[in-house]
Formats: sequence, C-alpha cells, structure tokens
Amino acid sequence: MLLVANIKTMLLISGTGDVVEPEEGTIAIGSGGSFAYAAAKAYLDASDLSARDIVQGSLKIAAAICIYTNSEIIIEEIG
Repeated sequence: MLLVANIKTMLLISGTGDVVEPEEGTIAIGSGGSFAYAAAKAYLDASDLSARDIVQGSLKIAAAICIYTNSEIIIEEIG
C-alpha cells in the first residue's frame, strides 16, 4: 500500500491498484496504522493542533502500543 497526498487530497493506493479516498480526513497504513488512525481521529475531534502535531502525536501513540512500530519518526511537509 502507498499513501499519496497533496494540499487538497489524500489517497491510498493498494497493491492491486485500487484507489481509496478517506471519508473523514485521515488515513493510516502499516502495522501500527489502526492505532495511529484512532489517535489521529481523537486529536482531530478534540484539539486545535496543527497537522504536523497530530501526525507526530499519533505516531508516538502507535509506537507505544504496537511492538512492530518504532518511534523513529520523520515527517515531511508539503509547502
């Protein structure tokens, strides 16, 4: 799976070529994806954090829960 995004949209591209656009403004993949997704949803619903802060906080939570997710986080931002 591959996540692609620009300023306007996010898409998930599967290994079979399916393209999925998330309904609720967030998306996650990988071993800790469900944990990161849940954390991001909570941040989006209950805070005024920036997108970068939501990503970083969500990945830290996923790393603390999922033994296959490490806490070495690199965030790349668009424009």
